[in-house]
Amino acid sequence: MNVQIEPSWKEVLKDEFDAPYFTELVRLLKAEKQAGRTIYPSGTNIFNAFNHTPFDKVKVVIIGQDPYHGPGQAHGLSFSVPKGIKPPPSLVNIFKELQSDLGLQVNMSNGDLTPWADQGVLLLNAALTVRAGEPMSHANAGWSEFTNAVIRKISTLKSHVVFVLWGKFAQEKVNLIDTSKHFILKSTHPSPLSANYGFLGSRPFSKTNEQLVKAGVQPIDWSLA
Repeated sequence: MNVQIEPSWKEVLKDEFDAPYFTELVRLLKAEKQAGRTIYPSGTNIFNAFNHTPFDKVKVVIIGQDPYHGPGQAHGLSFSVPKGIKPPPSLVNIFKELQSDLGLQVNMSNGDLTPWADQGVLLLNAALTVRAGEPMSHANAGWSEFTNAVIRKISTLKSHVVFVLWGKFAQEKVNLIDTSKHFILKSTHPSPLSANYGFLGSRPFSKTNEQLVKAGVQPIDWSLA
């Protein structure tokens, strides 16, 4: 299938794009659009995480559940919103922890995490699309099979990647990861419902960089303009 995605990922994932489940997924998305349903993110942003973080550049993987389902919020990077869009509560808590962990001054009005993605942080949602106003509406559409394959490929073909698993959903992906050659960071989810029970104070940013430095890998500059 002629999927528009960064070339290194197109090569690594070529078997997935030719698999029956992916053909069915594309058919479902086309049918939704033909039925007049609004899908987020826009088509050009569905593979945004991959386009900003080529396979050979991946150092860190932060796993989210599915895209934001409000107007203008989703742009293909987990937890991120475009410039000019108010950061949702989970992202605000991520910024609070970033400030506490590294002492950085964070602009709470700018929720665009593209600078992280450009440095090798794969901001991967388990589902890459969602129906407007309907969270988890595409969770069973085939995306999980695809993104599970992404995680397996990273685990198999790379070493010393830091997987950041926030919350129960992300932590269920641990069985896809070879923990003998990758590092796992776990905490509760940054959602207001759970952030106070383990996320706040977990220092994921400094711990990630400690592991990268230990592996001889350039650490991430977590600051955001």
